[in-house]
Amino acid sequence: MQFNKKRRLKNGYFFLIKSSFNFSLQRNLIMLKISSGFLFLLLLLNSCQAQQNSPSPLQLMGKTDTHLIGTDYQLQPEAMAALEQMTAAAAKAGINIKVVSAFRSYERQRAIWNRKYVANREVGLSPEENRKKIITYSTLPGTSRHHWGTDIDIIDGGATVEGDVLLATHFHEGGPFEKLRLWLEAHAAEYGFYCAYPNNAERTGFNYEPWHYSYAPIAKRYFEAFQNADLYEMLKDSLLEGQSDMTKIFLDDYRNTHINGVAPFLKN
Repeated sequence: MQFNKKRRLKNGYFFLIKSSFNFSLQRNLIMLKISSGFLFLLLLLNSCQAQQNSPSPLQLMGKTDTHLIGTDYQLQPEAMAALEQMTAAAAKAGINIKVVSAFRSYERQRAIWNRKYVANREVGLSPEENRKKIITYSTLPGTSRHHWGTDIDIIDGGATVEGDVLLATHFHEGGPFEKLRLWLEAHAAEYGFYCAYPNNAERTGFNYEPWHYSYAPIAKRYFEAFQNADLYEMLKDSLLEGQSDMTKIFLDDYRNTHINGVAPFLKN
């Protein structure tokens, strides 16, 4: 009986060891699966973040809007949220921020360019003179910051203005939007927005635009993507007026003077 008892104890002890081993093995396998799943999820999130940080060529050129939100106008979700916060803050100061323009598609920008190019050509401007005149304010299609869903043209909707609202004189010297300009200069950066083309004598490219603000946290990534972009290949478009006269030399100069001619806070 004693032997059998010891045997039973030994068998039970062996069962206990075996059970403990099986439990530890199963626990380790479960932990391995959890760790593997977590690693996969981490890699997936990193991949998604990398894709978010690196705009696709279609997003860069305004040839898609699937990543944007909005009905009256479209912006990237993060930029839209920041704008809503800024608008609410401005309202407390008696300013009604009104968006005149936000996302602009490649097709829309091309239509603007072609209309101006044809009109200039009809009055006798050469291709070089034509391009130079247009890019005083308007960008080449595919290179506009308005393609990114980060930039806005804004005015004070509470002010009364006749004719063209986007004139620098409206924002200065007692103009209807002077209060808006002063408020933006003091507070827009708190919400991530900066004037893209400030009144800075050292800046090159497009003329001063006190109405044009850019959401820096996202716009900086798009700006960086343009630094290595092949503009000559990007802008091959048989429907773009004057495209055949756009040499690589012109496009490289355009990148340096106009695409890069923005506020320092909007550069990396």
